Amino acid sequence: MPDTDFSENIEVLGARAHNLKNIDVTIPREKLVVITGLSGSGKSSLAFDTIYAEGQRRYIETFSAYARQFLGGLERPDVDKIDGLSPVIAIEQKTTGKSPRSTVGTITEIYDFLRLLYARGADAYSYNTGEKMVSYTDEQIKELIVEKFDGKRITILAPIVRSRKGHYRELFEQISKQGFLKVRVDGEIKDIESGMKLDRYKVHDIETVIDRMAVDTTPETDTRLANSIKTAMYHGEDVMMVIEHESGEARYYSRNLMCPSSGISYPNPEPNNFSFNSPKGACDYCNGLGVINEINLKKIIPNPKLSIKQGGFAPLGEYKSSWIFKQLETIGEKFDFKNTDPIEKISAEAMEMILNGGKEKFTVSSKTLGVNREYKIDFEGISNFIKNQHDESGSASIKRWAKDFMDEVECPVCHGSRLKKESLYFKVNGQNIAELSAMDISDLAEWFENLNDNLSEKQKAIASEIVKEIKARLSFLVDVGLNYLSLSRSSRTLSGGEAQRIRLATQIGSQLVGVLYILDEPSIGLHQRDNEKLIKSLEQLRDIGNSVIVVEHDKDMIERADYVIDIGPAAGRFGGQIVSKGTPAELLKEHTLTAAYLNGEKEIAVPKKRREGNGKLLKLTGATGNNLKNVSIELPLGKMICVTGVSGSGKSTLINETLYPILNAHFFNGVKKPAPYKKIEGLEHIDKVIDIDQSPIGRTPRSNPATYTDVFSEIRSLFTQTPEAMIRGYKPGRFSFNVSGGRCETCEGSGLRVIEMNFLPDVYVECETCQGKRFNRETLEIRYKGKSISDVLDMTVDDAVPFFENIPKIYRKIKTIQDVGLGYITLGQQSTTLSGGEAQRIKLASELSKKDTGNTFYILDEPTTGLHFEDIRVLMEVINKLVDKGNTVLIIEHNMDVIKLADYILDIGYEGGKGGGQLVAKGTPEEVAKNKKSYTAHFLKKELS
Repeated sequence: MPDTDFSENIEVLGARAHNLKNIDVTIPREKLVVITGLSGSGKSSLAFDTIYAEGQRRYIETFSAYARQFLGGLERPDVDKIDGLSPVIAIEQKTTGKSPRSTVGTITEIYDFLRLLYARGADAYSYNTGEKMVSYTDEQIKELIVEKFDGKRITILAPIVRSRKGHYRELFEQISKQGFLKVRVDGEIKDIESGMKLDRYKVHDIETVIDRMAVDTTPETDTRLANSIKTAMYHGEDVMMVIEHESGEARYYSRNLMCPSSGISYPNPEPNNFSFNSPKGACDYCNGLGVINEINLKKIIPNPKLSIKQGGFAPLGEYKSSWIFKQLETIGEKFDFKNTDPIEKISAEAMEMILNGGKEKFTVSSKTLGVNREYKIDFEGISNFIKNQHDESGSASIKRWAKDFMDEVECPVCHGSRLKKESLYFKVNGQNIAELSAMDISDLAEWFENLNDNLSEKQKAIASEIVKEIKARLSFLVDVGLNYLSLSRSSRTLSGGEAQRIRLATQIGSQLVGVLYILDEPSIGLHQRDNEKLIKSLEQLRDIGNSVIVVEHDKDMIERADYVIDIGPAAGRFGGQIVSKGTPAELLKEHTLTAAYLNGEKEIAVPKKRREGNGKLLKLTGATGNNLKNVSIELPLGKMICVTGVSGSGKSTLINETLYPILNAHFFNGVKKPAPYKKIEGLEHIDKVIDIDQSPIGRTPRSNPATYTDVFSEIRSLFTQTPEAMIRGYKPGRFSFNVSGGRCETCEGSGLRVIEMNFLPDVYVECETCQGKRFNRETLEIRYKGKSISDVLDMTVDDAVPFFENIPKIYRKIKTIQDVGLGYITLGQQSTTLSGGEAQRIKLASELSKKDTGNTFYILDEPTTGLHFEDIRVLMEVINKLVDKGNTVLIIEHNMDVIKLADYILDIGYEGGKGGGQLVAKGTPEEVAKNKKSYTAHFLKKELS
């Protein structure tokens, strides 16, 4: 082994995680290193499952044994030795939390600095009069009173009740017991008498009279005034009132922030007064979410022409003999309608009771029998019932049921700002914290640049450090191409690439040194134009003294790296070896697949001619969701359509939020509400819509490609038809590892046993009963062509295709998995070990294997994520086959290799965020490339030449 200085390099010896073939690799430190190779060749196994996992484990090992037992140990990665490892931080594609309380501002911590700025440096204004709020010390109040009322008679009062109803008899008794003789009620001073009380239904203001005195500058008056102020502050909860006898003019003074005219006061601000996740700052009506769920009557009564009996009330359904329908009959007796009358004929009073409930007793006299019948109504009301179920039910399915009859609307109290009214009246340079959060990050950065000129000297002293931090963090967000987001944007609406770049910006913002960063394809969802900014950010991380390892397929990123490691030669069990390593220049001289695409030996060819399509159009008019500016598009059917544009320009809003929900609701009664649009035409030309996204295909180790594509059910049926199985009477369930019967009961069909070790990580060992085969001996005795069910699960797709070629149902499904380039995975491979690109292609294969009608509309969102140049070529062949059959495929994509193959392009722009949301260019790639204003055209031109 060559002698290397460990401080210079990270040495990995004998890595065997997943498909790695016992490889040794040296990675230079404090350099930008790219690991590339085919999808599934073992890049993530080296970067995340070996280097990152070992770094994590060493960190956990530094805790005491006592602390480790609560953390659960981490498994030791399958590697002999790793030297020269510094602390590791992984920035993966795992999207951020799905909590509605998490926003861009809270993830990047910029909002925490803003809260501090507002708590310490903001001016408060009254929400009644708009005047600036004031607060004084007792000494200042005394000086102000002497200055204003010198030589005049005044009354000092303590406000006790502000604009509230009640008779207040107990309050007057309490004031009297404290030794006070007079009170001022609704502007009139009265003596306290025993049994004194007010009109309980009127709104009252009550103040206790503390002292009446003439103001002068003598020492006796000074002492008396100081004591009276102290007493008034105590009883008035830090607010007091002074009335001059002659003019009757009232002035308020407060230790807290207070409006000098109306006397309303705010508590002294703390950072959590500006947090929508704290009860001190959150709007009480929506609990700081900015939206509330409101009953939608149209959803409860979709067709008012129907009667109650016919199921006119959607939540109740058609008539059945139950308590609720009996109550409705009773309400009908009172308001004179029958359950067979159309709902639109029922009177408004009756509808009020049906929807909002009521309790009543009433008597109806029967004309025929001459007797009176007593009826009792105790009805909660349909609307109230739905609302209570939504707010209080512990069951997720009941909550979902209730949500079907409700709409999410902006909170009417805080208008979506999420904060209490008081918090919104603290301003810096005329803006409150919610207004800053709603700005685009580029505008916000500019606002902070100009802030210093508009602050007072005191504010400058307080704010200088905070503003410096905020500016730095904003500039990092701009650098990674996220200038179109706002701090108030909910994190659940971010794409995987956006979430990853936000975490990258947060890491750059923390300015750590000597750390090893591992990133997983940070360029996902990023337009070529912004790629340069991203690469600069990574170089900046490297230049301050960190090591950066990036798993990436992007051409620009590979060419700008200091060192490239290419893993291959193929994928799955045929990969896991290092095929080349060195600088990008050295890589180009190698004879590897990656090098062939980089130096131009291989390329994805531009088609000779574009498809004509079938001449029919799908037209969407007037889309205005998020930042879309009244966009209308025409989609020519029977073609491959690409939707392009810079990040944040509105592509996802147009397709995923508007077009897909409209189609899904039309064909499959989907419930997701599309973003606002005017109309859609041409739905009759397609007969179903299929959306293929990047979410994992299964979250448990029991899910695998065979179960997901449903081919396993067919294989199990095939095994039941073997002569031996028929003699034994085995059914398909016998061959399932998820139900008892045929599976090995020791490991419950997982093939592994977990041995729990206290203080040490859990160890997974092969189940000793079934030797990892998942099934019991009797099940494994059933063989088809000499293979047991367990052997079939261990087959690669490439082996399974010839094996099952005589069984059309099975052959068709596994052949499509092979066609999308996944011949190397085994049928029983755990879904959790598949990469994002592999999972998406399995979904694609699953859809492709279904019989298509030739009129299907497919929507793919960035299908090239995680794919090598060669994988993209294979994927595009599959997609082209689909289109050749007459289907329409719409792809949202930034990858030029895909865009140049499209028959029709829609380019959305011009910028991201507010500057986006317009249709910039449309037509064939050749037509779009001529457009001067489109950023996509600029890069497309290079590809086409």
